[in-house]
Amino acid sequence: MSLTLYFHPLSSFCHKVLVALYENDTPFKPHIVDLADPAADAAFKAIWPIGRFPLLRDEAADRIIPESSIIIEYLDHHRPGRTRFLPAEPDRARETRSRDRFFDLYVNTPMQKIVTDGLRPAGKNDPFGVGQAKEQLRVALNLIERDLDGKTWAMGDAFTMADCAAAPALFYADKVLPFAGTHKNTAAYFGRLMERASYARVIKEAQPYFALFPG
Repeated sequence: MSLTLYFHPLSSFCHKVLVALYENDTPFKPHIVDLADPAADAAFKAIWPIGRFPLLRDEAADRIIPESSIIIEYLDHHRPGRTRFLPAEPDRARETRSRDRFFDLYVNTPMQKIVTDGLRPAGKNDPFGVGQAKEQLRVALNLIERDLDGKTWAMGDAFTMADCAAAPALFYADKVLPFAGTHKNTAAYFGRLMERASYARVIKEAQPYFALFPG
């Protein structure tokens, strides 16, 4: 099997790539990386010294592809399937990338700040930083709510890379700042994402690991 995905089942950015792989039934070898295991950590860093996942390895092409958005674009070009993650039209492709980055930078990133603060040792928390992250998340959710009005998916009728990013970002954001009662468009969109077969599979496979999630 040519493709190997180095990932962890709890990682939101790994969820994003798994959605893309499952959307098109793309064959790949899953390789779970436990960074808390010194041997596993060292083996992974021997491949990718940065030590961040997800990471895709294409043995047939002798390529290492890091970063979730880059991996999905690589799959869209080299392993195309029934779901195309980027539109062919340049401006629509740019808009799709923009929405993808929005979910990564303004939903995923502040969510992770809130979550990781709960993992800090006692007395080492950052309440000011967490407050800033929650406010950024509120602003992002308000913008998403407005942008989704009348849409099925982030870009309209077609499921794209932006939706791959949105699914895990909103899944975890709802854990730290529930939005079902405040953002009806976002909540309905999130419901559609959760019902999508590709993301439902990701969540099912992650179930055994959710006990490790703070709170």
